[in-house]
Amino acid sequence: MTLLDPYQTALALFIPVAAALICAGLIVMLHPLLRRYALARPNARSSHAVPTPQGGGIAVMVATAIAAALAGVLGVSSFGHAIPVVMAAAFCLAAVGMIDDLRPIQVIPRLALQLAIVTLLFATLPSQLRVLETIPIGLERAFIVLGMLWFINLVNFMDGLDWMTVAEMVPLTVALGAIALLGEAPADILPIALALAGALLGFAPFNRPVAKLFLGDVGSLPIGLLTGWCLLELASRQHLAAAILLPLYYLSDATITLFLRLAKGERFWDAHRSHFYQRATDNGFSVTQVVARVFLLNLGLAGLAMTTIAASSRSIDLTMLALGAFGVAAVLFQFSQARVAQTDQR
Repeated sequence: MTLLDPYQTALALFIPVAAALICAGLIVMLHPLLRRYALARPNARSSHAVPTPQGGGIAVMVATAIAAALAGVLGVSSFGHAIPVVMAAAFCLAAVGMIDDLRPIQVIPRLALQLAIVTLLFATLPSQLRVLETIPIGLERAFIVLGMLWFINLVNFMDGLDWMTVAEMVPLTVALGAIALLGEAPADILPIALALAGALLGFAPFNRPVAKLFLGDVGSLPIGLLTGWCLLELASRQHLAAAILLPLYYLSDATITLFLRLAKGERFWDAHRSHFYQRATDNGFSVTQVVARVFLLNLGLAGLAMTTIAASSRSIDLTMLALGAFGVAAVLFQFSQARVAQTDQR
């Protein structure tokens, strides 16, 4: 059963359109300034060969905030206590990311700032937000804070290729918006998911291979927070399988890479090119081939997540999780295999 009536649903579909237009307009205005003051220069982690402006996340976040507020004004969704708090935390992370983009912060202070923001966020959210109700809430919140900190950083780690964040986050946020529209997720998810999906679509033309603009940490960090919070809200509605399936590619690539680096005794915080998507371009895949596979995989994962919600069955949850894990493993294996080099690699 849908959460909104037909008129509200039509207004809801306007939210991502507005976000896309706002984001694109802001990028056009900001681009000369970013070219002058916020160039990302190639390093050991980079997939680009020439200095490229970063900071597109500024436009993405501003557009997301405006469009989410517009959803409240239009009556698409009630603007409850959680949304302003989460958006405020996201903008605090964006500020940390912007400083890091302009003048890199050492790893310990950077993580400490992120941890403080995430801890304060969950200290202000209601105690009714539970996922693991069988354990004490204090212990659960500690796990959630650490998990959110990891999710924020893995989104940042995975934002290392043109269109990668778009290919991952657009299917994820559209699916979250659809689930909320169906009334299967808290209403607070709806404006943020729809606004963020639209803002990323507005950013996409500027980030298409070969990119003229990157998100920067000012975008990837708060995007990680917003999507992580939406997934947590979804899991709190007893849709844990769906909350795992939607980001499963990012979770798998980043987590497996981390453990492999730790096993080799490498300093995991150093710049590197060990992620499967990075190895794919080194192995001869073009940027377009990589992000196309990630996008199609995420469409499939979104379909599996929707199936678990529609079925409401433990056996279906396990089956969909197994299928999702198989699909992710197949893509990761493909990325790790060498192929003939393509001409459109950057």
